[in-house]
Amino acid sequence: MGTAAMLRAAGVGVGDEVVVPAFGNVEVAEAVALTGALPVFADIDPVTYCLDVSAVEAAVTSRTAAVVVVHRFGRRADIARLHEVGQRHELFVLEQGESEAPYDEMAQRRERAAYLDAKLKGVQTPDGGDGHTYQQYVVRVPGNGRPDRDAFARALRAKGVDCRVPVKTPVHRLPEFRRCVALPQTERASDETLALPVDASLTKREMQRIVSACNALGGLLQPAF
Repeated sequence: MGTAAMLRAAGVGVGDEVVVPAFGNVEVAEAVALTGALPVFADIDPVTYCLDVSAVEAAVTSRTAAVVVVHRFGRRADIARLHEVGQRHELFVLEQGESEAPYDEMAQRRERAAYLDAKLKGVQTPDGGDGHTYQQYVVRVPGNGRPDRDAFARALRAKGVDCRVPVKTPVHRLPEFRRCVALPQTERASDETLALPVDASLTKREMQRIVSACNALGGLLQPAF
């Protein structure tokens, strides 16, 4: 059953509000809109990239009917506390995960992630807590915003590293869902994050090439002041 169908089954419809993340795919907001409800964007936790509990609570109004929680990059949201918010305000809390690598690949992904954690310099490596499965290995490129991250990505691709920007534009900045709302952690993450490869098929030499390419660039970028 799709997100829109599950929301409808919970009684969500016209006149309702549904709290959703803006950091991620537009499909979640589109699913809310399909029910006739209004997507309301809340900020993310800068470590997990999932909905921030306090931000969700602050976004709740008398019209809020549900929250859609998306687990991001292999890290889980603080679902226990989000369910507490749901119970407190009598909201339907719907969880969504991203597509996951097969179980037998997870150990290999964790091995490659641990290697990058130990070797990378000049970028902020992901926090590996709470059973991170590294569906994506997302680093932050320090600097003065998007131009530095994008230049960093172009330079890595030129060296043969298959990196990608996980969220190019947050949903609240897209024309069809544009909102005048302050989501500082979402916008900063959209400007700074970059996904590096940790596929189980990568060889040790390929991992070394990723580290070498990143470290040659990382020292050139200074944190924003």
